[in-house]
Amino acid sequence: MDDGSSLRTLLVGIDAACDRVLEPLFDDDEVPTLQSLYRDGASGPLESQIPPWTASAWPSLYTGMNPGKHGVYGFLSFDGYDWDVVNATDVRERTLWELLDRHGITSVVVNVPVTHPPREFDGALIPGYTAPEDPDCHPAGLLADVRESIGEYRVYPDEDAADLGSAYADCVRSRGEAFRYLADRFDPEFGFLEFQATDSIFHERPDDDAAIRAIYREVDRQLRETIATHDPDTVIVASDHGMGPYDGYEFRVNDYLRDRGVVETERGGEGMPTWATVRDGNLKQGDEAADYEPGLAERAMARAAGMGLTSQRIGAVLARLGIDDFVAEYAPAGLVNAGATQVDFAASTASVRSRIELGVRINLEGREPDGVVPQSEYETVRSRLIGELRSVTTPDGEPVFETVAPREEFFHGPESDRAVDVVTVPADFDHFLSATLRDEQFGPPSEPWNHKLEGTVAASGDAIDPDAGVGRPHLFDIAPTVLSTLGVPADERMDGEALPCVSPAETRSYPRLDAEQSVETADEEVEKRLAELGYLE
Repeated sequence: MDDGSSLRTLLVGIDAACDRVLEPLFDDDEVPTLQSLYRDGASGPLESQIPPWTASAWPSLYTGMNPGKHGVYGFLSFDGYDWDVVNATDVRERTLWELLDRHGITSVVVNVPVTHPPREFDGALIPGYTAPEDPDCHPAGLLADVRESIGEYRVYPDEDAADLGSAYADCVRSRGEAFRYLADRFDPEFGFLEFQATDSIFHERPDDDAAIRAIYREVDRQLRETIATHDPDTVIVASDHGMGPYDGYEFRVNDYLRDRGVVETERGGEGMPTWATVRDGNLKQGDEAADYEPGLAERAMARAAGMGLTSQRIGAVLARLGIDDFVAEYAPAGLVNAGATQVDFAASTASVRSRIELGVRINLEGREPDGVVPQSEYETVRSRLIGELRSVTTPDGEPVFETVAPREEFFHGPESDRAVDVVTVPADFDHFLSATLRDEQFGPPSEPWNHKLEGTVAASGDAIDPDAGVGRPHLFDIAPTVLSTLGVPADERMDGEALPCVSPAETRSYPRLDAEQSVETADEEVEKRLAELGYLE
């Protein structure tokens, strides 16, 4: 044990952790360190936000604010009808470690999503999800030092590994080793260590129980080593959302809207640029997404689509022959997309841009580059969309949506205009919403397991009163809870409040972050990884 350690609060992020995942591990004594935190401290289910997806939920957790304030709603940011993968410049509010920096508190942050490129603060940061494989770190040159000290460090697992579970576990191990190296070097009072593999394995192999357990055992080992080495006064464990089976249907919202004359389509056109249009093209040579030029085969597919022979029709024939999965595995994504019927976003009244956003965006005059809906008709169009979507039922006659509502019911703040206009929350998160056109409104879920609204939180240590419990905790409560354990006032604009198990957090007014203008991500491996996990369609 490092008796000289000054680590007061350790925040451990375990992506997608929830009772459904943890209870079997607890029952079988697979994760004794994690189980002891739940047993000896205060714990309970943690309600996530809308939308409950990694790229938006983690910024909500570490700012304590809803996306209408911090500005990140999914894995993509939009400029008109163009997109880019989100990065830290899209987060328009101050993070926990930046707020602590204002109070002279040093932090070490490892593997937290949407933190690249890092901003200046007192401490060290290695970015997580949406960062490139060789990310800029803070301070500059830090990653080389980490790799020299602990060996290989990857943001994303080795895709060529024979055993995916082992590759994920190796990533988990490197997170813990990197954190301990940096904690030794920077002697922080606050540490934030996030594990992402606990989510990714469910997108890749939800039925691989051996791999899931191996990953969680490694998380537990790294947590045990970190606690033993740096002896934090308080440990808080939190997830950004839960995970579970999708037993309902896949609902293709744009197909539904097309059938009602809301979505316009084009055959073989560009539509909105997607990862599929560039994955097999210029990005592999390091060029920007905007520089993509279709090849000869793609132009031929586009011409065929223009005459009616679309990728969807070809796919239907292949499905009847039983070889659709085989062909999909080997067909270049850009080729498939070039021949697809696509949403004509500029001509549509409204559409789903990205399924992760959980909603429909209206093509509004004065806001979108080629908006077709006059400002005077906005509320009329939105009310009609809400009414129609609320009435949608599955082939079994059950409602598809639990809630269909104006965005104002979920988002408030200076970045609310970035949100969808109509929020659509699937019933029990049991239905998979898709933005892709398939020529049929319903089908089986593309992923058998996906995100659920209920995550988990546990807190143990000197600053925690286990008897007080956690009440009914929300994702927004984590940041003010952490600040309370460190005796730092929360921002009065935070949407959460400290959990009952800690001292009530004081609040004060902080100036809003003077965020720099967004910079492009445009990184091939980032986009490829997100596409493989189903985050980009």
